[in-house]
Amino acid sequence: MSSLVIQFSEKPRPYTGVELRPHFLLTELEMKGSALGAFIGPCDVKTEHLVDWEDRLASDRIAAKSMVHLIGEFFGIPLREGVWIQRWMIAKLLEDLSARMRETAPQGRIRRDGDDIFITLPGRDERKLTVSIVTASPVSILFHLGINIDPSGAPVPAIGLSELGIDASKWIGPFLQAVQAEWNGIEWACAKVRPVV
Repeated sequence: MSSLVIQFSEKPRPYTGVELRPHFLLTELEMKGSALGAFIGPCDVKTEHLVDWEDRLASDRIAAKSMVHLIGEFFGIPLREGVWIQRWMIAKLLEDLSARMRETAPQGRIRRDGDDIFITLPGRDERKLTVSIVTASPVSILFHLGINIDPSGAPVPAIGLSELGIDASKWIGPFLQAVQAEWNGIEWACAKVRPVV
């Protein structure tokens, strides 16, 4: 692992699935090395652009009027480690949102199922907050996490940060910083130990 570069781009842009490609962060956001970039925009991923074969074979699609999109590109690691990073990041998100919901939606319930987060508010059925995928390219591991802001148009029952009283544009920066601090802490934990022989 190496240090993680982070950036929140305030320029709105859509996510269609084609953004999940090698060097998107380098060419679009000028981010070098292993990095996690974020932006806000609509989501419309057609079936043919889905990376998840389970979803693709089911002719699924992903859509929402507005999402926070986190795109990661990580170099020098295998796919299995990329999936561990994905699950860790979803758990980190759950921890963060649980704390915020105690203030903004104290009667709500939040849970993680694999790489998905679901929320139940009083008087409502459980709804999906996130979408996420990890895949491998010839040079890197690629990651996308979409967090609904306004889930209008979603093909499944969905909820967004707006309904939870969370301002996505103010929230995302501190969340990225928390992820970066944890990542760099893991790197140091690997480097500081005395070998045992």
